[in-house]
Amino acid sequence: MRNADQSQTTGGGNQAALDGRDLRIGIVQARFNTAITDRLAQDCVAELHALGVAPQHIRHMTVPGALEIALALNALADLEECDALIALGCIVRGETYHFELVANESGAGVTRVSLDHGIPIANAILTVENEAQAWARAAEKGRDAARVAVEMAHLMEDLS
Repeated sequence: MRNADQSQTTGGGNQAALDGRDLRIGIVQARFNTAITDRLAQDCVAELHALGVAPQHIRHMTVPGALEIALALNALADLEECDALIALGCIVRGETYHFELVANESGAGVTRVSLDHGIPIANAILTVENEAQAWARAAEKGRDAARVAVEMAHLMEDLS
């Protein structure tokens, strides 16, 4: 998802601007490290609006932490109302092995939901060494997640 740009390649290699009109996007945001995940969400939603996704077509919910994101994504995918989903969270390394567990399991859960349901999920669960790294990435990764979700929703539509 690094630096996803605002274009997608079509079959002929031409670039076309991403268009979120008529797309329905679900967002699951972890509340742990709330200030950072709120920034991710703010920039993600602003970018979705800039891409043309209507506010009423964005379903945004929160969960306690990163490990709960996959379950909520799964519930949204079960509803079959969204064209793409977005996972927002922030895991900051601490002094124990817990960081690795949460980072690995939350990432695996997001991937499993995507593959099990055949729905694109932009994973913007930050895994960082410290809070400064999280703040340095929050705005960019929130916007990237929105662009990835829109691009992948169109790709999946093209492939179906």
